Amino acid sequence: MANWDKKYFVTELRDVVQGAPWSPVFADNEARRVLSLDGEVIKDAFYMETAWFFPGDWPDKTGSRKDRTIGKHVHSYDEVFAWIGTDNKDQYNLNGEIEIWIDGKQNIIDRTFLAFIPAGVEHGPINIRKITKPMFHFSAGMGKKYRDK
Repeated sequence: MANWDKKYFVTELRDVVQGAPWSPVFADNEARRVLSLDGEVIKDAFYMETAWFFPGDWPDKTGSRKDRTIGKHVHSYDEVFAWIGTDNKDQYNLNGEIEIWIDGKQNIIDRTFLAFIPAGVEHGPINIRKITKPMFHFSAGMGKKYRDK
């Protein structure tokens, strides 16, 4: 029988990440948060969040879902985030496109990637342009909470 110490492991998702007004809420068939961690979940932990993104109508051509864009923001800590493709024959093929603005410059990425965003660097908007196979996403930062400056 499985057994673990809850002061070290997170196995359930809390409802809301505090202090992230720029983060959209997706429908379950679009994306699903999996787990998140910060100093409120486990004492002294840094911020991390994981999610799945699924194929669908990306971008929303009706304009009715502008809330699916992650807005511009800045952190007082370094952040790393990734989108990872799930093609077992080519794990570097994202099978989609992510548009990320970093320091005022547009980046369109169609490969599995990690992005390092230094503290104080504005990033966003982040837009999902296309998904043809599920993608796994995570973000992590050395801050105790996911919040802006």
